[in-house]
Amino acid sequence: MPRLVALDLAGGEAFVQALTRVLGAGDAALPLDQRLPTPARRRLLEEMAPDAVIGPGGAETALAGGRPVEEGDALVVATSGTTGEPRGVVLTVAAVEASARATSARLGVDPAADRWCCCLPLAHVGGLSVVTRALLTGTPLEVLDRFDAGEVLAAAHERGATLVSLVTTALRRLGTAGAAAFRTIVLGGSAPPADRPLNVVTTYGMTETGSGVVYDGVPLDGVEVRIAGEGDEIWLRAPMLLRCYRDGSSPLRDGWLPTGDAGSIGEDGRLVVNGRLREVVVSGGENVWPAAVEAILVRHPGVAEVAVGGLPDAEWGERVVAYVVPRQQPGGSPAPSLEQLRELVGAELGGFAAPRQLVLVQSLPRTAIGKVRRGELPALAGEAGKARG
Repeated sequence: MPRLVALDLAGGEAFVQALTRVLGAGDAALPLDQRLPTPARRRLLEEMAPDAVIGPGGAETALAGGRPVEEGDALVVATSGTTGEPRGVVLTVAAVEASARATSARLGVDPAADRWCCCLPLAHVGGLSVVTRALLTGTPLEVLDRFDAGEVLAAAHERGATLVSLVTTALRRLGTAGAAAFRTIVLGGSAPPADRPLNVVTTYGMTETGSGVVYDGVPLDGVEVRIAGEGDEIWLRAPMLLRCYRDGSSPLRDGWLPTGDAGSIGEDGRLVVNGRLREVVVSGGENVWPAAVEAILVRHPGVAEVAVGGLPDAEWGERVVAYVVPRQQPGGSPAPSLEQLRELVGAELGGFAAPRQLVLVQSLPRTAIGKVRRGELPALAGEAGKARG
């Protein structure tokens, strides 16, 4: 039976070589997040049950209690775990190949002219898919062990990288001038900035889809999208979907994946993603989608970053709360006020969607790929700097 082999390696050539070796042997690979603390690492290994681990130096060590994978399995990737314990997503060789071909075709990748720069965590599908995409299409690749704006720009200016996959926080750090160094930037992980450069392609996808499957609202070739069920849930069907989870369970229903995200198809035929169904804030009987409110608030000149959530409210059931990282401005300009933010949102979405509480924070809790850990937001509401309307 094929084995599951954990890759306990930082980003770099050694990781690429180990991944190539594992897949070439017909086994499946489980990348390990190098930043995991020991208890979380131990739980992940117990849950995923790899047969062996490849560590620094390339040495392979057998592990007790390993469980084999099925013929044709290529990867087991842990979900990002924004709301709970990560799950192992099993992706087959066929799914990984379908993703690589479809994404490369949409981006117009030319192996003779293009070069990928991978600077996202390899334990997440956003970074790992860059590596598999490059390997399967024969496109040159450079893998960095982390995002560093200087190193990413050096990859472009000095070594000819033309393509890079980033999350929104990394794009901000790269800056407009830095972004111009690449032919195309693939952006995922969280909501894009309102003023994104023209060479940035936004993606929608998840670990279960093997990376992004909708680019700028348009499904990749072979990807089907439908809106169905209570809450207008997004369902996907595609050749790059997972086979199952590591525990053997499957979220698929007749080949379709219910994403847990709500959305709609716009008049232009593009997919509009409203956000996670479980994240909707029901205030005064009205549904308020955090993503829609965030997209407006981030346009305020005093807002550097923002996340929106709900808290219990005796009058409204839930109240809309804006967690804001103020933008540092010359002269020490004051942070945005709750009244300003309410007026901004109310003018576009209506007063029911306007935040009723403002929490000023130094940073937002995020996963390694930039997604806001929304479950940790309520704890911030008790900190200093809170303003209540």
